[in-house]
Amino acid sequence: MAIIKTIAGCVIAILINLLVPQVADVETAHYTAGPFTITNNGAYRLFLTGLMIYYLLQAAYAYREANTKKKYVKKAPFRLAIGIVLAIWDIAGTKLEILPQPFFPGPARIAEAFLVDGKYIWQNTAYSIRLFAAGFIIGVVAGIVTGIFTGCFKKVDYWITPILNICGVVPPVAWMPFALILFPTSFAAAAFLIAICVWFPVATMTSAGITSTPKAQFEAARTLGASTAYQVFTVAIPHAMPQIFTGITTAEAFAFTNLVMAEMMGQPGGLGYYINASKVWSAYYKVFAAIIVMAVLFSLIKALIDMLERYVLRWQKGIVK
Repeated sequence: MAIIKTIAGCVIAILINLLVPQVADVETAHYTAGPFTITNNGAYRLFLTGLMIYYLLQAAYAYREANTKKKYVKKAPFRLAIGIVLAIWDIAGTKLEILPQPFFPGPARIAEAFLVDGKYIWQNTAYSIRLFAAGFIIGVVAGIVTGIFTGCFKKVDYWITPILNICGVVPPVAWMPFALILFPTSFAAAAFLIAICVWFPVATMTSAGITSTPKAQFEAARTLGASTAYQVFTVAIPHAMPQIFTGITTAEAFAFTNLVMAEMMGQPGGLGYYINASKVWSAYYKVFAAIIVMAVLFSLIKALIDMLERYVLRWQKGIVK
């Protein structure tokens, strides 16, 4: 039943696109992809078919275990709702054009962006991934190191925490004019802005996790002859790991927001740059296409972080809800 619900939404969306007549005067463009010719509606239906196949593969994996099956079944109504929403959007945005145009194009029109600018979109996506990875990794490493030192050593905390609090309340984009002067390239300046917005939450949560370590654990380690370094790496840091990952997860959302803002303010590429360029020409279907790519990219990065968190904190399984 859950599988039927899951694919029913996509089937409804495909049937609506095929059977509901096109009332509004909308041109159906044809594009050549290798030996094939495809329309924007064909690309949209191809996407829905791919989504159905993905859902079925998900089901094949989920039904192997009781826990994963339960999660899959629980989300079946949401997947059905996605298909219904797409069908309604197709009618309102394409078939009847009730929605204001060109600001709210239909899903088939958005699919057309990948036919028109597919290669260019992926080039900008690769640029965004490279910029995000550079700033995010630097920010996470700097944040963890800062948090460890401020959490473990009171003298460091005395000097660094005020700076951390001041920098934390300043929006990273406010540092843009100074970053462009201090760094040799706009890419390095943008990576610095991302690193700054990642550094604050990671450092704060790391420090909080370390300072919350029970003193009894440190005393037990000292009694057994543990050095300061041993206490930091085998007592304090493992205890702070849940908070560290909380900081990293929070920082990811901030980093993605600043990534787009930085790309809109002078980068030679990236999804933010692509959105800005498309908006200038009122190509809002391309803007929506870039937003969808960003949403998928954000979800994939979050999934990778969650996988790493589950692996590192595997000792919590069965203990924490």
